[in-house]
Amino acid sequence: MSSLDAELLQAQNRLLIRQRIRLMVNQYEVHAENPDGGEGELLAFAQQKRLAFKEQVTLYADDSKTRPLLGFKARKRIDLASAYDITDANGQPIGVFRKDFKKSLIASTWHLEQPGLGVTTGSERNKFVAVLRRVWDFIPYAENLPFAWPYHFDFYAGDQLVFSVEKKFGFRDRYVVDIKDPRLDRRLVMAQAVALDALQSR
Repeated sequence: MSSLDAELLQAQNRLLIRQRIRLMVNQYEVHAENPDGGEGELLAFAQQKRLAFKEQVTLYADDSKTRPLLGFKARKRIDLASAYDITDANGQPIGVFRKDFKKSLIASTWHLEQPGLGVTTGSERNKFVAVLRRVWDFIPYAENLPFAWPYHFDFYAGDQLVFSVEKKFGFRDRYVVDIKDPRLDRRLVMAQAVALDALQSR
């Protein structure tokens, strides 16, 4: 990533993410927000293979997938509490996230670590919706239906809200990511936001 690209990405306070519907993979587009609230410049493109035994997702500068920006990978195979290492385009570590399996039995909870900033913890704001989503997951073939239950994650460092991820209600997966802390590495935020959807059922 060039210094100009890095400055553009770090200047974003709101990201718009949209999932593409594909048969064997999950694909995500990360856009800047236009002044009118619509999708602006494409900042990143991610692709995740379904049913992978060891999760590894790469985010690219565009959908041609010729220029990687960052990636995340599970440390262990088939481990619900495994940490995921986030790396930059050169494979250097820039952060870690993991799912809190015990707390997630009621409402999904994640911990995101950024060197020099510490740990931020995010969980679903609406516990009733969290339970409904779990019931929905037990319906046969529900994940293949063109319907998206909403969710809203708030990530805190202590009592300070640092960013939030909201999945919109509808027949297409759309997300709004609001970033409150200018110190947050936007690459980590993108990785965590994509992971909330891509790894939610893990």
